[in-house]
Amino acid sequence: MKPLHNRINRQVLEQKAINDPTPRTTLSFYKYYHLGNPQLFRDHLYQLLSETGTLGRIYVSYEGINAQVSVPTDRLEEFKQVLSTITFLEGIRLNYAIEEAGVSFIKLIVRVREKIVADGLNDKTFDVTNKGTYLKAEEFNKLTDDPDTIVVDMRNHYESEVGYFRDAIRPDVETFREALPYVEQLLGDQKDRHIVMYCTGGIRCEKASAYYRHKGFKNIYQVEGGIIEYARRANQLGIENKFIGKNFVFDDRLGEKISTEVVSKCHQCGAPCDTHVNCANDACHILFIQCPECAAKMEHTCSAKCMEFNRLPEGERSQLKKSMTFNGTKFGKGRYKAHKGDEKLADV
Repeated sequence: MKPLHNRINRQVLEQKAINDPTPRTTLSFYKYYHLGNPQLFRDHLYQLLSETGTLGRIYVSYEGINAQVSVPTDRLEEFKQVLSTITFLEGIRLNYAIEEAGVSFIKLIVRVREKIVADGLNDKTFDVTNKGTYLKAEEFNKLTDDPDTIVVDMRNHYESEVGYFRDAIRPDVETFREALPYVEQLLGDQKDRHIVMYCTGGIRCEKASAYYRHKGFKNIYQVEGGIIEYARRANQLGIENKFIGKNFVFDDRLGEKISTEVVSKCHQCGAPCDTHVNCANDACHILFIQCPECAAKMEHTCSAKCMEFNRLPEGERSQLKKSMTFNGTKFGKGRYKAHKGDEKLADV
């Protein structure tokens, strides 16, 4: 029987992905569906997709599936046929990446989780299928031309920092779990207004819209297919693109350009920049925005402390990291700059 997990060293996989000239297509999909045996489904899915050369990260649970994958372009039809053999995935909408710059995934991971998106909700208290009204790109543009329409970004702060829909409410939260009660409280006295929500590919809004309907919000909408599908359709139809900046994505690319505007700044020097990176010090690994000049100066680390630590011999680093704290052990994703005031490249 073929192994149901990857067993190759990450560094080997990274090098293999970089050297592989095979054109690949990055896409995502999700489906809320009651799975009776998530573990059995997980093993079956892993076998099917590994035979098509698919790489990516997939979560399955009793409530369905959430997938971000990279497929060899010349095997895309084969991939679709494989999905169609699974009854509840037949004809599922696939959200294709806007751009294919860089490697998106280096291996196939299929994991069983309690939920396909961590939301902190008790799903037994409301109907998750009673979701908000879908809006295609042209419908979104028309509805949001009305100044009385409220647009809400259901993503995390580090996602909306680099790109967002004009005039959207952007909650300063680190998780979807935090966003749900925040938005409910913020808009609690406006339950009769038209409220349009959006996220990367639609999955968070799918759950949020059902939850807010349960909470008494009357006119809840969601961007069909999220930012990814909105941008694709707007470009296809030649209509106004109301999204400015970059769309943060949860793969090794960490983002894809939707418009030419750069709406964020380097966390270290303040120059216009929308490139997310992880600190090169693996003991820190904090996610932050870094421009090319600071990357060169700081050797791809987030602080002088991490840079000096990375210069130590591997054995010494291995011993010291057990007793040291870095930005990544103290702050959330993209948060460390907020704790530094006006300091630049501080040794924190």
